[in-house]
Amino acid sequence: MGGVEVVAVNNKRALDAFVELPFKLYRNDPHWVPPLRIAVKEPLDKKKHPYYANAETELFLARRDGQVVGRVAAILDKAHNRFHEEKAGFFGFFECANDQEAATALLREARQWVSAKGAEILRGPVNPSTNYECGMLIDGFDSDPMVMMTYNPRYYPDLMEQAGLRKAKDLYAYLSNANTISMDKIERVADKVFKTEGVRVRPINMKDFEAEVERVWKVYDAAWARNWGFVPMSREEFAQMGKEMKMILKPDLVLIGEIGDRVVGFALALPDGSLFPTGLLKILYYQRLIKNVRVLALGVVEEYRANGVAAGFYATLVRNARRLGYGDCEMSWILEDNVLMNRSLEVMGAKRYKTYRIYEWN
Repeated sequence: MGGVEVVAVNNKRALDAFVELPFKLYRNDPHWVPPLRIAVKEPLDKKKHPYYANAETELFLARRDGQVVGRVAAILDKAHNRFHEEKAGFFGFFECANDQEAATALLREARQWVSAKGAEILRGPVNPSTNYECGMLIDGFDSDPMVMMTYNPRYYPDLMEQAGLRKAKDLYAYLSNANTISMDKIERVADKVFKTEGVRVRPINMKDFEAEVERVWKVYDAAWARNWGFVPMSREEFAQMGKEMKMILKPDLVLIGEIGDRVVGFALALPDGSLFPTGLLKILYYQRLIKNVRVLALGVVEEYRANGVAAGFYATLVRNARRLGYGDCEMSWILEDNVLMNRSLEVMGAKRYKTYRIYEWN
């Protein structure tokens, strides 16, 4: 068997090979959900995607005997480094055959690339930041991932550790059912918040969608800034993400919390469109058959966090999910050391069923 060669992606043919690799690696895996190829290419497009106004990337392929056996993106996220005042580099879009030499060579190449840009640590996987799909699955391989969550073979964590990477942070995914979840305590807290704090939780107004996205963007930093790994999003990047989600979201599952005219929080749940991997049109056509939902964002500005506003969001989401006919509900991802949120979900009867890991290499 020949040695491993790592090369930069510098033409369309190499980019196509980068995109196609998972389709080869996962072809016999029953839990892998094939993405739309165009959806894979969009976040890699440095000329068009607004993420790259504050970031640089380089894509690499690993070849053995002329065959592509691995891929990785080396990422320098300037928005992250400015916000956290650190010199971090990242890797993402990692895929690899069960080939330790190839995996180590790819990660070493990514590390060298970010180091040359001034980074002192390599962290990942993030695709391309924590605002998108991120984390490596280390527990819970027996079911499909929900919408905008990652999936990988069982051997990937071993590839990371053998290459010298170590755990930076674990991210949890919880599963419950909208029809059986224990709501008594949450409902009591929510009712109290609505009455005493004057909080109003309402669905997003689709007729005023762009302005609604703008309102949420203005509180995004305040609601999420203290979270580990948080990366501020530009107005353009936030608007782009909203545009991408607009066609599949359900207004009653996208909630805005207000006190008077001030937005103080936001919650977003999406129907699990990963059930239908062959395209957006099919998701739209089969929406009535989608019975699972993922709560992927719930944030409250700091001054109202201790007041139970989050309970108001959860109570409203669960009520609306029941009315719309949804069953299984994933809440993800939750930082392992977010004690308040983890305890709240456990009180509601949710079960932790998947764990994802962010690794780092000093």
